[in-house]
Amino acid sequence: MKITSYGAAGGVTGSKHLLEINGYRILLDCGMFQGKREETARKNRSFPFVSEKLNAVVLSHAHIDHTGTVPMLHKSGYRGRIYTTPATHDLCGVMLQDSANIQKRDAEWLQKKNREFVPALYEEEDVYEAMRHFVGYPYGDRFEVVPDVFVTFQDAGHVLGSAMVVVDYKEDGVERRLLFSGDLGRKNMPLLRDPWVPEDADTVIMESTYGDRDHDPIEAMEAQLAEVVLATIRRGGKIIIPSFALERAQEIVFALKRLEMNGAIPTIPVYVDSPLTVNITEIFRYHTELFDRETKQVMSTAGDPFELNHIEYVRNADDSMRLNTLKEPCIIISASGMCEVGRILHHLRNNCEDPRNTILIVGFMAENTLGRRIVERQPEIKIFGVKRPLKAEVKIMNAFSAHAGRSELIDFGARFPGKHQKVLLVHGEPASLEALRSGLGDKGVRNVTIMEEKVSVTV
Repeated sequence: MKITSYGAAGGVTGSKHLLEINGYRILLDCGMFQGKREETARKNRSFPFVSEKLNAVVLSHAHIDHTGTVPMLHKSGYRGRIYTTPATHDLCGVMLQDSANIQKRDAEWLQKKNREFVPALYEEEDVYEAMRHFVGYPYGDRFEVVPDVFVTFQDAGHVLGSAMVVVDYKEDGVERRLLFSGDLGRKNMPLLRDPWVPEDADTVIMESTYGDRDHDPIEAMEAQLAEVVLATIRRGGKIIIPSFALERAQEIVFALKRLEMNGAIPTIPVYVDSPLTVNITEIFRYHTELFDRETKQVMSTAGDPFELNHIEYVRNADDSMRLNTLKEPCIIISASGMCEVGRILHHLRNNCEDPRNTILIVGFMAENTLGRRIVERQPEIKIFGVKRPLKAEVKIMNAFSAHAGRSELIDFGARFPGKHQKVLLVHGEPASLEALRSGLGDKGVRNVTIMEEKVSVTV
């Protein structure tokens, strides 16, 4: 088998990993690169492989950096099947449509700014056509994607429907197994079950996002959130939470519900200002079979895990703009997670200069994003082309991260120490990749390779 990473190699976005087995070509993930505008356009507008020559596409989960260029596959000639879990299928339906709308608005803005037509990466029609090729399989079902190559999805515990991809194949008469971790989740997180524990694999393609650091303990997560809420209320401020529409927003709402149930915080108006988040929350309600035992216990005593004493799910733009006039303390949860597009930009613009307010960061912020500049607490941040002083308090809660931390990643990779087993590290920034390789080496894992973009590895 030959493996070539065409994205998320030496970085954390644009996941694309091509497997070549017995003359067949299988693409694991088809993600969108996110970063500086020029580099983003260059990397996303074309594929470094011929789409029509792919035989199958397998998606680990629905995040846009793992699925965002799927519509371009169809646009560029791919007509094969796209395999996912059922929940990932449902999520992609709304997330890719939202992505198409963002591409359209972005193209219109560039045309207005530069007076030059720059076509969108893809349109809604491309999404609809691509979705016709999706095929969903639940966790644990083994299915054939090309002759003598079988795939099984196992629960990655990262986001709703996320999967580790187990690939069983025969090459030169020998049965072998490849495991693609996708994005690994954490144990004991709210809402979802813990990640599946693999038993064996010859080759492991493994994410490394937090390979150089651990998260705050999950057990302290709700207490820290309560502390932020109470401190901001005392100042008379607002709490602005940039959040990924998938998983993070639902985890925050569920944590607020449990705090309300326990009397740890008073009733405070909560606004979920993102049509995509509203749609995704409905999909969560449809897939309660994927929830963990603790979430189901809350549901049995307190009903819907995503309803609070005072919560409003905001869809239309007028209601979103109305939030700008609010004076009393409140919580606004809005997309996008890295603060690059969407309604969160308006809330940051209107609230970043007030020291009474809190900007609460609850997820990973990639390099060269507005979110990273806020995490770095730069004294000025540029929003809609205008520099604004950052006077609001910035609080960072990495306990909410849906990614496994360093210790969990090392525990996962240490399961493959054999001299004939190979661990290939992807989806991490350089410092994280090097730190994880070193940590795995300390645990006796002998064959660890940091994948480079477009550099093939034969296993």
